[in-house]
Amino acid sequence: MTSSDPSFWADVDAHVLRYGSAFVPEVIDRASGSFVYTESGRRILDFTSGQMSSILGHSHPDIVATVREQVGRLDHLYSGMLSRPVVELSRRLAETLPPSLSKVLLLTTGAESNEAAIRLAKLVTGGHEIVSFARSWHGMTQAAVGATYSSGRKGYGPAAPGNLAIPVPFTYRPDLVDAAGNLDWQRQLDLAFDLVDAQSTGALAACIVEPILSSGGIIEPPLGYLAALKGKCEERGMLLILDEAQTGLGRTGTMYAFERDGVVPDILTLSKTLGAGLPLAAVITSDALEAEAHARGFLFFTTHVSDPLVAAVGCTVLDVLERDHLVERAASLGALLRDGLLELQRRHPVVGDVRGRGLLQGLELAPAGTPAAAGPGATSSASGRIASDRAAAARAADALGAAVTRRAFELGLHMNIVQLPGIGGTFRLAPALTSTPGEITLGLDLLDQALTDVTSA
Repeated sequence: MTSSDPSFWADVDAHVLRYGSAFVPEVIDRASGSFVYTESGRRILDFTSGQMSSILGHSHPDIVATVREQVGRLDHLYSGMLSRPVVELSRRLAETLPPSLSKVLLLTTGAESNEAAIRLAKLVTGGHEIVSFARSWHGMTQAAVGATYSSGRKGYGPAAPGNLAIPVPFTYRPDLVDAAGNLDWQRQLDLAFDLVDAQSTGALAACIVEPILSSGGIIEPPLGYLAALKGKCEERGMLLILDEAQTGLGRTGTMYAFERDGVVPDILTLSKTLGAGLPLAAVITSDALEAEAHARGFLFFTTHVSDPLVAAVGCTVLDVLERDHLVERAASLGALLRDGLLELQRRHPVVGDVRGRGLLQGLELAPAGTPAAAGPGATSSASGRIASDRAAAARAADALGAAVTRRAFELGLHMNIVQLPGIGGTFRLAPALTSTPGEITLGLDLLDQALTDVTSA
């Protein structure tokens, strides 16, 4: 199904530079709540909250009112000027966090906040080496893209020196297993840092990770992993940066995803959810690190640092989260969503795994099954067969995922699918925190129908 206006798509072909996945085949005219509406009059349930950002849904009345008032009063300033919304949001963010996270820098995007965090870590530690997960996504600016491994590394020349990858603790597809066949994440982490130490020039600065890898396929490190990772960092004088672009501000059922693990990062970055769809991001660190960075001349001067308009929006986001108890709502709606996805897994053999937390859930397609990993004594022929089986399964998952995505959109459901080498097609489901139980059920019903239609065909 496509837009009936051929001139629009002719202009797209002639003038729009393509920057990633294919564009959806309809022109979006407006959005409200959990739905977007096309020019052709179709209503589409948005199960990704825009770019996993619009936690209050689209065109939330409180956000609309704040933008209208603030844009007419104070929208943008010289970067050295401060306004009340900026200072208020900085204070209020600090009040939601452990006492050690008290100094806030307000920026625009996740890439920019990660860039600033990495820059700060390098200056404070004196090192330049950055460790991150092999399926990470931290942004498209220089330092952030250097720490990004899930895609986009080929064809652009050398990345910034000093970037080191460690394996992802993926319980569904484990690489190192214990006697029971389960992921041995502690041994995996030990071996990972043995390799980090072997490659390091003695200039380790920081490790940056997402508490739940989103673009990596909704992969949640086991409980205890983040604490052990922080211990590895502390042993080496590294800082731990947690990128909560998609997990912060209640989406996982707690205000911040790191709360589950009892781990406090040295630097926290926020974006996406903080602006509820508008360009707002933050870097948050301790008094001590901020003081040391300032003493060394920390510089991160951008056009839109400390902009009052989006800062006012951020304050409104915090107001609505608290007033409407949306963190608790994310936990209860997340349970409803997860139960529904598990039911789909029981009913559809092509659903290999369901994982995630709160209103950030993943459903992985595995139409050809999941080949077992080759054991220590496996022959080369056995290892080759398993690799071949995995490649075939990945191709089948890609094709199935694309077909289900198309059918779901035809039915009125928009989802986002992660398709990476060695992993089945994984749907990222991130409905707004303001969704109703009926909308969650509707999305599950539409996904059920799409799976049924595609697999039966």
